[in-house]
Amino acid sequence: MKALFAILILILVLLQLKMWFGEGGVSDMHRLQQRVEEQAAENEALAQRNRELQAEVEDLRQGLGAVEERARSELGLIKENEEFYQVVPGEVPPAKDVE
Repeated sequence: MKALFAILILILVLLQLKMWFGEGGVSDMHRLQQRVEEQAAENEALAQRNRELQAEVEDLRQGLGAVEERARSELGLIKENEEFYQVVPGEVPPAKDVE
């Protein structure tokens, strides 16, 4: 009877070890859950980026105003009879000592 009890205890301990530390155990489950959360956050960021790009595409399809704005900001284009001024930052003069 003692041998049977010892064998059952040994089997219980081995099953517990496998559950906690073995492949597919609790530690693996926590690691996989962390990866799922990271992937969900990345997916949400990419979905937001896709929504922004889709909005920009719709703006470009619907009107020339968006195309003109983009041409002005990215390509530096100007309309006829407009003057273009480019401001070039200069060097800051050194501070004078006040005595």
